[in-house]
Amino acid sequence: MKFITAQQIAQLVSYDELINVLRYAFCVKIHAPERHVHNIKRAGEADGSLLLMPAWYDMASVIDEKTYAGLKTVFVLPDNDKRNAPTVQANYLLFNGESGDTLAVVDGNELTLRRTACASGLACDFLARKDAAHLLIVGAGALAPHLVQAHCAVRPITTISIFNRNVEKAKLLADRLCQQGFNANAITDIKAAVEQADIISCATTSTHPIIKGDWLSQGTHLDLVGAFKPDMRESDGKAVKISDVFVDTRGGAMSEAGDLLQAESEGYFRPSDIIADLFDLAQGKHKGRQNDVQITLFKSCGTALEDLAAAAFVYEKALG
Repeated sequence: MKFITAQQIAQLVSYDELINVLRYAFCVKIHAPERHVHNIKRAGEADGSLLLMPAWYDMASVIDEKTYAGLKTVFVLPDNDKRNAPTVQANYLLFNGESGDTLAVVDGNELTLRRTACASGLACDFLARKDAAHLLIVGAGALAPHLVQAHCAVRPITTISIFNRNVEKAKLLADRLCQQGFNANAITDIKAAVEQADIISCATTSTHPIIKGDWLSQGTHLDLVGAFKPDMRESDGKAVKISDVFVDTRGGAMSEAGDLLQAESEGYFRPSDIIADLFDLAQGKHKGRQNDVQITLFKSCGTALEDLAAAAFVYEKALG
């Protein structure tokens, strides 16, 4: 059994590689039941969540004709920043799909960050304008730099704006990105940034709208990664209403996506308004963006399919 660390994942897998792994994974048959989400009460701070995410291939996988199964366990603790610890704590168990043997324990934090960002990158490749050059990142947590890398892997990004409720964290991230060669700046005027951005990628644990529909310009692509529970949201109802809505999975979106569920309760959205999911896009059933003026919205809730495909790919790369 192998133990694969966060550092090894970073060394083994590029963002464009993983985007293409996910592109293929949405075309093959992987069983990924809706994740089990358990609320955990925390004394004196925000509740935590424990997520269990199983998945398995029932046919030969993309990698050397092997079959795999896996289980990810995730703790989401919104107040972990007080401990200088990641909000998300995860591990992934990868199994031989035929024998059930445990093949690897993979660092679930790094795996989750990269597969989540690359799912947004995959959606962006279908939904953002080809000339999209200005990326606005909302939230400066652990996922933010990965979202930058994933979006830059599929679009010619020249300007990156960072917004965070803690301005100092936004500045730290912008400085870090600049050291890596990106043109990044921390901003405080979220309205102006939204109006100017070509791609807006949000990764927060907000329970109140951050992005307003009145601010969105024609041709914008809105990527909503946070708000993984019904009582969470990053956009208001109007933003959903004026957008062409795409999701990673329909089942996950209509059971967990607070942005869509709350917009539905407000009369701005119906489940039938979902144009396509990543299965439809990856399999060529829908081409994605139709023109340069439509506003597209991608709501990601995450799926165990992505974790299994990513973990299997990392494992095969680790084997050489």
